[in-house]
Amino acid sequence: MNFKNVTIAAAIGSLLAVGAANADQDAGKDDKVMCYGVAKAGKNDCATASHSCAGSAKKDNDPAEWKYLPRAECEKTGGKVGSGDKKPM
Repeated sequence: MNFKNVTIAAAIGSLLAVGAANADQDAGKDDKVMCYGVAKAGKNDCATASHSCAGSAKKDNDPAEWKYLPRAECEKTGGKVGSGDKKPM
């Protein structure tokens, strides 16, 4: 193989590796659900009826506050799975 072929092969291999890494990250997002009642104070993921932004939870495990978690982890920690109409960023 000459230098040009090696360079092209390395570039293609790098692109394939980056694509596979991004696919793994995107797959993990799909497994997460809105889990109510498990967010710690200041660690919630999004707005509720009482405030308009993430990180505004006033107390631990408030049933109105939620955090994105894998479904199994939510159920294991005693949280309630929400409707999931909002998507993680």
